[in-house]
Amino acid sequence: MEQKTGNAFGFSVAVALGGGGARGLAHIAVLEALDELGVRPCAIAGTSIGAIVGAAYAAGFSGAEMRAHAEELFRNRMRLARRLLRSRARRRARTFSDFAHPALVDAERFLDAFWPQGVPASFEELTIPFFAVATDFRLRREVVLSSGPLRPAVAGSMAIPGLVRPVAHGDSYLLDGGLVNPLPYNHLVGRADIIVAVDVSGSSNGRARGRPPSPFETIIVASQIMMNAISARMLAEQPPDVLVSPAVTQYLALDLFKAKQIFAAGDDCRVQVADGLRRASARLSLQRLA
Repeated sequence: MEQKTGNAFGFSVAVALGGGGARGLAHIAVLEALDELGVRPCAIAGTSIGAIVGAAYAAGFSGAEMRAHAEELFRNRMRLARRLLRSRARRRARTFSDFAHPALVDAERFLDAFWPQGVPASFEELTIPFFAVATDFRLRREVVLSSGPLRPAVAGSMAIPGLVRPVAHGDSYLLDGGLVNPLPYNHLVGRADIIVAVDVSGSSNGRARGRPPSPFETIIVASQIMMNAISARMLAEQPPDVLVSPAVTQYLALDLFKAKQIFAAGDDCRVQVADGLRRASARLSLQRLA
């Protein structure tokens, strides 16, 4: 591709950030690594937590700024708990099923509580082209959003069934993009020379528990199992140029209070990011010489 790259590798780079709940805090460390390497992505795609982090980065926040914001949020557990309570869906229960989900989260309120101040209202105001992946409830298929209002798109991308209230979209509703595409690097094909995919889905750690899983835990882990299966198939069929997989297996999707450890897992991938870009650049250089 004849694109201006503005980085030491000499090739344009696009980044896909996958879904995985709290494990996605590791995305921020990977973005910090790109910043330190002088790599400015020409496009970003994100699913669920990857959409939350990717949109903020596309808005112009650096990886270091995003880490400082997140660390400040998670430093005080009581304050974090209050923010989570404020993000709960506020509607009067109308049916018995509504009472069964007292912790249902309003995704747009969640974003207002957890995004740094200054994230714009629309895709068009972002400094990097950004693609949010969600699931269309009515059509039962993937939808990729890249224009119009930003918050509803990202909110829909993170709407985990049973935990986050679906987000209205036209005559349908948006659900978690991880249900259909947990690692959306395929939407960046043709947009850059090198595609970097960051997988934080977290496979099983192999440890058995003495008690059966709770209904809530079953919902969360079942989603993770499905995401792992979809990602594995995608990676086997057409892998990205660079795959970064932070060691976040031991963390659950809702382990927000383990942000420090998850950041550390992302930090451990800095060499993996640099080496992957160097290998991909070397391959492309050889192809150009051939």
